[in-house]
Amino acid sequence: AAAKQTGANAIHPGYGFLSENPDFVEACNKANIIFVGPSASAMRSMGLKDAAKALMETAGVPVVPGYHGENQDASFLAQQAQSIGYPVLIKARAGGGGKGMRKVDAAKSFAQNLEAAQREGKASFGDATVLIEKYIEQPRHIEVQVFGDSHGNTVHLFERDCSLQRRHQKVIEEAPAPGVTAEEREKIGALCVKATLDIEYEGVGTFEFLYQDGEFFFIEMNTRIQVEHPVTEMITGIDLVREQLLVAAGLPLRYEQSDIKITGHAIECRINAEHPRTFMPAPGKVKQFHSPGGIGVRVDSHLYSGYTVPPNYDAMIGKLIVHGDTRHSARARMRQALSETVVEGINTNLPLHQDLIDNPEFAAGGISIHFLDRYLKETAAASE
Repeated sequence: AAAKQTGANAIHPGYGFLSENPDFVEACNKANIIFVGPSASAMRSMGLKDAAKALMETAGVPVVPGYHGENQDASFLAQQAQSIGYPVLIKARAGGGGKGMRKVDAAKSFAQNLEAAQREGKASFGDATVLIEKYIEQPRHIEVQVFGDSHGNTVHLFERDCSLQRRHQKVIEEAPAPGVTAEEREKIGALCVKATLDIEYEGVGTFEFLYQDGEFFFIEMNTRIQVEHPVTEMITGIDLVREQLLVAAGLPLRYEQSDIKITGHAIECRINAEHPRTFMPAPGKVKQFHSPGGIGVRVDSHLYSGYTVPPNYDAMIGKLIVHGDTRHSARARMRQALSETVVEGINTNLPLHQDLIDNPEFAAGGISIHFLDRYLKETAAASE
């Protein structure tokens, strides 16, 4: 209705709920309004984790060992978990953000965790179907950015490391991923390009992987622009949102794979309106806001002094992104930018970011997805 009233001929859905809703894509098509993103069919094919894994296996992309079939009988799933070998992950096939996900360490607790995952999947996504995966002990979370157009062209824009996360919610992201070799980068990038072509995908998309001991295991594809896309923009010099609009208008990609290079290193901190230790949401009035500046510093935020953060939405109120010639210089620039950022009147997670950017394990690079939860437990115990 808003698009019709304003005469808009296209809708960019951002990265909210509408961005991965194929029914919304079809509603736009019916109204002759361009949806800036992939087709509804591509979205559906990659939107369910079980179907996506089957497609990726066909395309030659490595996947986490497990069961992702239609049989949802509890005793059958328990047998599958036993054959996969504990520990396993039960995951809602339509899930995201850690919802409908349960780690199971032994057979005796499988049934109750299965019921909990199915119940949460049904409540959150309207789908109780689950899949079972082998639990990878100390993986990193690495994702590959791809871009396809309607003319048969597809490229990848390298990878991001999103391992610093709490309860499956990303906190700090960076690009390129520390420790990933040029050979590994080229191989996984080429596989993702092939898979993108196989499903005739148009627009931006992200293949998410668990990475351990030099091996990648596909977990899901996000059929939208990602919150952390600015780190890719900073190292490639390519404005992904601008390219989205051009491709949605029917133009071919302006870049071939050989045109896209990595320059330097970028880090992003998600600034949330929440207590930095308890993570309780902290809506309220921002009495004072000051954003950092300078070379290599970017702030994506809607905040201003006097703005009231509502309680109704996600806690993220801004993204602080920096670029440096090296990872070390990017960390130094982020440290300075965080110290210059002022948000008064509400709690934010700025103090947590300041601690993490100087943490020796993060500084060394290559932390696993379990690092932050362990770090928070250790610091909480030390303060008692």
